[in-house]
Amino acid sequence: MKVSVKEHTKSIPFKWTYLFVLGMLFACENDVKEVEKMDLSKRYPDQSIKNVEIIYSTNAEVAFQMNAPLMNDYSGEKPYREMPEGVHIKIFDSLMNVTTELTANYAIDITHENRMEAEEDVVVKNDKGEQLNTEKLVWDKKTQKISSDVFVKITTENQVLMGEGLIANEDFTNYRILKPRGTINIEND
Repeated sequence: MKVSVKEHTKSIPFKWTYLFVLGMLFACENDVKEVEKMDLSKRYPDQSIKNVEIIYSTNAEVAFQMNAPLMNDYSGEKPYREMPEGVHIKIFDSLMNVTTELTANYAIDITHENRMEAEEDVVVKNDKGEQLNTEKLVWDKKTQKISSDVFVKITTENQVLMGEGLIANEDFTNYRILKPRGTINIEND
């Protein structure tokens, strides 16, 4: 039996097409249990940026600089930016001197509320050499205040202050521990 080339080439695409369609039909079948396990409520970022550096300015002066290894941007009715791998923020004075630095292992900038939250090993240092350590800190950009409602530790040149909660100005030069605890030395002049 001899097969002509024309017949042979016509039959090959048909077989491959048939196998492809048959494969697609079987590939589209989903296990009901697998579909039920899917978390359809989870939000995914609209944009992810690696090694981000953002410089914020007001009235033509640089206010602060934010660096993060990863920033996920979520838009919508309640937009926010998440820095799941940490953040480093520098606050500048009018002469571009760094007055305050903040580092944290996680941060979220809730843009629709004009506030930022830093969590997990939060460290704030001011230009006087004072250092704040806490696990959570909230920065209200409207009031220009930072606050915490968890344990805080402030290390100065002469003492270590501890307590629950804190309210401070955003450059951490004026602060108040809400519920101080521990030994506090008072010097008499």
